[in-house]
Amino acid sequence: MAMTDEMVCFSLYSAARATTQAYRALLAPWGLTYPQYLVLAALWLDGEQTIGSLGEVMRLDSGTLSPLVRRLEQAGLVERSRSRTDERVVTVQLTARGNELRAEVAPIHAAVAEAAGLRDDDHRRALITELRDITDRLQRVTAGLATSVDTDDPR
Repeated sequence: MAMTDEMVCFSLYSAARATTQAYRALLAPWGLTYPQYLVLAALWLDGEQTIGSLGEVMRLDSGTLSPLVRRLEQAGLVERSRSRTDERVVTVQLTARGNELRAEVAPIHAAVAEAAGLRDDDHRRALITELRDITDRLQRVTAGLATSVDTDDPR
């Protein structure tokens, strides 16, 4: 048995890579990346959003998210617009083509879940809850470490 077989971090990393690879292969006919698909999924589920709210949902900063959204706009799937009341706020909404795409790619989510052995909704929900808890705990620890490093830095 390899040392990595006993490491939770390696198992999470491997599962995340395998998931991304599966989505990459299944999304290729539409020319979508997995992160682009996630942006579209957030818009399909929650409707029009600001870049800020999309960033919170996806846990990405605007510097990472903005290029994704720009490429989706260039593909004719979303439209960006600036708020009339605050020029700094950019809103993202689906185009008609972006809405139509949902029906085309909807089966991909189920295909990946089934391939991963997640046929049972209770099992799927339990796994999602556990992964969210792990993510939240690690982000809190990381934020705490960053804060303590900032306050300890004499510069």
